Amino acid sequence: MDFSEILFFKEGIGMKTRIKEFRARYNMTQEELARKIGVRRETIVFLEKGKYNPSLRLAYKIARVFNARIEDLFIFDDEDLKS
Repeated sequence: MDFSEILFFKEGIGMKTRIKEFRARYNMTQEELARKIGVRRETIVFLEKGKYNPSLRLAYKIARVFNARIEDLFIFDDEDLKS
């Protein structure tokens, strides 16, 4: 796994992902997506499970594969920002 492409999940700050939903729309496996963006399949697994947050660069690569916006794939969830 290329750790420069992911950020470890921090307590209280989360990012929900819709990668699995988009993969289903495109009938794409985790392995196929990983190959297209140049990461290991495990990276996709961890992203989908919310164990890691992607770097901006990785989020951009994933969004391009699905012809989507980054904010369509990743929903930032932080209670502190809502006040």
